[in-house]
Amino acid sequence: MKLEIGNINVATTDNAQRFAGVRLLIFDLDGTLVDSCEDLAISVNAARVGMGMQPLPHEQIRGYVGHGAPMLVRRSLGPEASDADVERALGFFREHYRGHLLDNTETYPGVREALEALAGRGFVGDARRAMAVLTNKPTDFSEEILKGLGLRHYFGSVYGGESFERKKPDPIGVETLLRELHVAPREAMMIGDAEIDVQTARNAGVWACGVTYGLGSQGLAAHPPDLLLDSLTDLPRHLSPH
Repeated sequence: MKLEIGNINVATTDNAQRFAGVRLLIFDLDGTLVDSCEDLAISVNAARVGMGMQPLPHEQIRGYVGHGAPMLVRRSLGPEASDADVERALGFFREHYRGHLLDNTETYPGVREALEALAGRGFVGDARRAMAVLTNKPTDFSEEILKGLGLRHYFGSVYGGESFERKKPDPIGVETLLRELHVAPREAMMIGDAEIDVQTARNAGVWACGVTYGLGSQGLAAHPPDLLLDSLTDLPRHLSPH
């Protein structure tokens, strides 16, 4: 079948043999597993108020999500903000967000069912399929959200924006997971909602899977993934040869 993003048709395949050797699934967090936009937007505006600025529309802030908290805050302050301004506002943001991580944040429809199905089909040949989270969000926030939503047990590793010297789309996070789990690049798949996730996959030489329901799906038109899903519940059948 074909799924369409904007004016570009992205081909997907029902031939699970193509991805049957995938032994590692690496998930983005915001926009892929959880919808955290409302809580992020409220905390960004709390930072702006702390800086003596007016709040921004939540939809505008939504477009800033995906590159980590420092970039989110920097973009929300505007080009005139100094590094010192960003650092001060980041303090306001972190203080507010830490206390409101789960006020409105929830899993996207189908995420729990998909993770449970993937865990139930946890073997590729004689090897167990591993699942990890690689996000530009700070690790402590990511861990709290996953634990609070009852998802943490699905993932062996959770790496955040400060876990490595460089953030996505740099491949260092994926390459670390490949090395730690003794997985070849074509035995791994990055699953995300935005072009940065596809770019990360390409930079690391792993398969790229995009989801259309997240925060950055419009960017997938210019960076088409190998597999495009409207729901994460469709992922297991693309990985199973049966």
